[in-house]
Amino acid sequence: MPFLPEKRIEQEAALLLAEYGQACGEVAGPPVPIDEIIELHLGLTFEFKDMQTLFGHADVHGALWLKERLVGVDTSLDPAVHPRRKGRYHYTLAHEAGHWRLHRAHYVEDPNQGALFAGGLGKPAYVCRSSDKRPVEWQADRFASHLLMPHDMVLASWREWRGDLAAVFLDELEKDDAETPEEALKRFCRPLADRFQVSGEAMRIRLENLGLLGRERSSMLF
Repeated sequence: MPFLPEKRIEQEAALLLAEYGQACGEVAGPPVPIDEIIELHLGLTFEFKDMQTLFGHADVHGALWLKERLVGVDTSLDPAVHPRRKGRYHYTLAHEAGHWRLHRAHYVEDPNQGALFAGGLGKPAYVCRSSDKRPVEWQADRFASHLLMPHDMVLASWREWRGDLAAVFLDELEKDDAETPEEALKRFCRPLADRFQVSGEAMRIRLENLGLLGRERSSMLF
């Protein structure tokens, strides 16, 4: 798999969002309609599947079958049953969209690979586990972040919420003694996470990467 710098990944996510906007109507603000991007624009279908039963691992959130143009999402992320996991559900769809856009041209299917699952499905091209730190998974994660939380959209929403683009630091927050720094930062950015319909963890990481959220003032570069 070729190395992809983050700027290239961001450009690919922006291109997908622009293509969707041209075909189906511009996305003027959050949340980004990832369900529609998957189905209406990319022409993929998705199904909820018991991933632990299929793959024998408890941390599989999604999988992508290229030939069948199918995205599988673990049943634990079904927002109709588990509404609090809607953010993780959206991120999983965006992650699989990242594999579709960034990696499918580099995937070579084994012609001898037979059907492994009910319904004649063969081995998926990508099985996405939360513990998998390979570069291909990092790329799909970064794609998901840029697609669901576009740079300009996040800045505009932050300015509307906070009044300016000044960074917020951990020592400014009211912190429960039982909270870790990550939990305090995640709690703080919850209103923005809810607006973008992503998890608090995903929004925390995005805001830290954008320099809008920091742990120590000395660690921020201006």
